[in-house]
Amino acid sequence: MAFIKIDNIVVNTNYIAAIRLQGRVRSEEESICLLIAIPSAYLLQEDSISSNTYHYEWIEFTGDSAKALRDYFTSFNNVIDLLPLCY
Repeated sequence: MAFIKIDNIVVNTNYIAAIRLQGRVRSEEESICLLIAIPSAYLLQEDSISSNTYHYEWIEFTGDSAKALRDYFTSFNNVIDLLPLCY
């Protein structure tokens, strides 16, 4: 389990379901979106079985936060690129 701090938000990397690395906001500023899988209350109750145990929410970051996240998630130490670009 690892945690990353982005501005005033700390994210448990176990709950990151997806990352959208390429994006632009209206001001043409770079943006990064994280899809966070938030465990629902049902997950904490052993006697209940639910098919939807997570709530998913996209969180968008721009500016320096987006640049830092891009650097983190494109680092070879953190992510293995299964389909590298062929030149």
